[in-house]
Amino acid sequence: MSGDALALMLASMAVIWGGLAASVTFLARRPESTEMPEGGEDDPVAGA
Repeated sequence: MSGDALALMLASMAVIWGGLAASVTFLARRPESTEMPEGGEDDPVAGA
């Protein structure tokens, strides 16, 4: 494998794994909200 191909492969792997690490870190710090505000389309009280 040539040096150029190796450098491109390492750069691509850094982008992919870096994005995964950033996503995991973001979700660990700010988990998805389990409480939703009232009045959505699925709310049976709002549709009455």
